[in-house]
Amino acid sequence: MLRTNTCGELTKKQVGKSITLCGWVNSRRDHGGVIFIDLRDRYGLTQIKFDPKVSQGCWNEADKVRPEWVLQVSGKVLARPKDMVNKNLATGEIEVAITEIKVLTQSKTPPFEIDQDKMVNEDLRLKYRFLDLRHTRLQKIAADRDKLIIYVREYFHKKDFIEVQTPILANSSPEGARDYLVPSRLHPGKFYALPQAPQQFKQLLMIAGFDKYFQIAPCFRDEDPRSDRHPGEFYQIDLEMSFVEQEDVWAVVEPLMIELTEKFSDKKVVKKPFPRITYKDAMEKYGSDKPDLRFDLEIQPITNLVKGCGFSVFADVVKNKGVVHALKIEGGAKFSRKEIDDLTGIAVSRGAKGLAYIVIKEKNELQSPIVKFLGDDLANKIVKELKAKTGDIIFFGADTWKTVCSALGAVRNECGNRLGLKDPKKASWLWVIDFPMYDHSELEPGKIDFSHNPFSMPQGGLKSLEEKDPLEVLAYQYDLVCNGFEISSGAIRNHEPEIMYKAFEIAGYTKTEVDAKFGHMIRAFEYGAPPHGGAAPGIDRLLMVLWELPSIRDIYAFPKNGQAEDVMLDSPSEVSAKQLRELQIKLDLEK
Repeated sequence: MLRTNTCGELTKKQVGKSITLCGWVNSRRDHGGVIFIDLRDRYGLTQIKFDPKVSQGCWNEADKVRPEWVLQVSGKVLARPKDMVNKNLATGEIEVAITEIKVLTQSKTPPFEIDQDKMVNEDLRLKYRFLDLRHTRLQKIAADRDKLIIYVREYFHKKDFIEVQTPILANSSPEGARDYLVPSRLHPGKFYALPQAPQQFKQLLMIAGFDKYFQIAPCFRDEDPRSDRHPGEFYQIDLEMSFVEQEDVWAVVEPLMIELTEKFSDKKVVKKPFPRITYKDAMEKYGSDKPDLRFDLEIQPITNLVKGCGFSVFADVVKNKGVVHALKIEGGAKFSRKEIDDLTGIAVSRGAKGLAYIVIKEKNELQSPIVKFLGDDLANKIVKELKAKTGDIIFFGADTWKTVCSALGAVRNECGNRLGLKDPKKASWLWVIDFPMYDHSELEPGKIDFSHNPFSMPQGGLKSLEEKDPLEVLAYQYDLVCNGFEISSGAIRNHEPEIMYKAFEIAGYTKTEVDAKFGHMIRAFEYGAPPHGGAAPGIDRLLMVLWELPSIRDIYAFPKNGQAEDVMLDSPSEVSAKQLRELQIKLDLEK
């Protein structure tokens, strides 16, 4: 070994000992002819000292050294004077007087300062990610992520789960996002798909009799980037269990999330066991299927209250079978006109036509452009119904149920930000259950499509699919939410061929299409499939929430930027004409 110790382990116990260290020059200082260097590796920092009285030759070499050079140094461990002890450093009680130095490699001047955690342009950081990763903060994130994964593996192994690696080159299937396709050289014109999730494989493992499976699974989805979703690939704690109902899956996942929260963050779990809220109630009360319950603001329906009122905006919506909901914000009367306009813009971005409001001023005076249309009696009746008081503001949404819920939910969330209601020390976990099996397609107007996972078991089985309006069918589908972020989705799976055919038929798939895409699943179900279900908490989003990180990209060693590009490797990139010929692919790009 080139070193006897790391830069993070020396203490007063080693005083007088001769040691050798290797590392990077974190910083360099010249004090009265004595040169001090903080030497860094991933274990920490050690202050090394070059005194010309000890070794003029070493001092001469150290005088040439610059930040990020890689050194090998040898010397004797000394106790620092009491007034020079650095209590913020694990090695702060000692320093090393250097008697030998060897420059292993030199470094160009870095494009940004590594020894300081300053704001740096993200693309510049990502272009030089190998330098960015030298920051202590990012190295700690990587190390803690590793510890969490070790803990997860031990947790599942203790519960008799088997870890199985499923294929990366798979088939294309409709699972809610675009696939990444991989052309086959051996089978021209055909493509593999990178798995959006190991969904089909883990179900097949249940049919194979594995009973309890888990995997730290890489997943690939061609989705637009956002702060809580890394473009391209992400990792999840994938699990599946046989002979279970929803409660059995929750009983495995919930304790793990509590333990991870308490062991890997400084947050306190708000409620144990986790609350369970139906999808409909979550949307109606909080305007989101992933509500942040660290604060109590609730949306309230007032449709019956304003039915037939003199305010046509409300009355006409109710007449056309829409809804009117209200959201009381305690202390919201202090919002400026600009802030109200900002909140209105947020509501409009979710499909609302606007955002009506009433401000309750001193002596219960109501300030609002809509009071004159509602009339004083009805306006006061609404204020009383919502138990609003002086200093509050009430926002209103009038439209279809889903639009109103979504718009007021977004307003609620932003008010939580502006009023400082999101306590960073709290972890408010909950289960959102009873999701609808189907919804209107966002890509094809008028078409019914799966709301979530197409392999979920419908509540009521085949009978509900045959007799109910598809939009009224609920699935044994559930999400795990923390602080307004979806951490996991899961379901009890559909394991009966007849139900599977009918479920896909409602979504517009013929029996032939189902056989072509999922024939292997149908065949497997015909050979004795156990009832089974599972979940898949996302590791990266979980850590982003637990550690209050502004972007999920900080979790990844080599992330892509906001345009789904790897600016370090210049990916995605063009490939050679020879590679395309081998794959029998011809590009037809519009210039």
